[in-house]
Amino acid sequence: MIAFIIRIVLAVVATGFNVYLFYTNHWGWGITFIFVTALIVLSFFRNENVLLALNQMRVGNTDKAKKHIDKITHPQFLPKRQHAYVLFLKAVMGGQELGFAQSEKLLRRAMELGLRTPEDNAVARMHLAGICAQTGRKSDAVSLLAEAKKLDKSGMMRDQIKMMQNQLQMAPSKNQMRMAQMMGGRKKTPKMR
Repeated sequence: MIAFIIRIVLAVVATGFNVYLFYTNHWGWGITFIFVTALIVLSFFRNENVLLALNQMRVGNTDKAKKHIDKITHPQFLPKRQHAYVLFLKAVMGGQELGFAQSEKLLRRAMELGLRTPEDNAVARMHLAGICAQTGRKSDAVSLLAEAKKLDKSGMMRDQIKMMQNQLQMAPSKNQMRMAQMMGGRKKTPKMR
């Protein structure tokens, strides 16, 4: 929040100084300072912590990415797409800590706000499919994997999607899981001698 306020103050001061330079006929400095003002204004649309976290995720360093995402305390003040990426990264990185329900809620909200690339949408749907499979909603997981397969135009996640589809075919349905719970779990058969 403090960084957002500092950005606003800097943008107002830079714009005022730019107007002053043009008013006092310092055209060269005024034109040069337009670029500085433009950089400050562009920082409203690109949060540095989100960019650093996405870069660390692509490199594979999730610990540093989590640190950068945790620095963002009020993501609702970010532009819509950046807010979506903050929710997406929190759900993907903190899936174990947050629990299935909270991770699913964050991923659905991120997809609702809109992720920029089809690959990110595919990753979000794949994670949602994993959550649905683990909570016993096999039909939702299958449909989400089909959507992820359509969105993965580059074929980057083809193997992972195929592996999840194979696991879903072998997974028990929700009714089978209920029956196993009612029967006290799976009974072991006695060994044949």
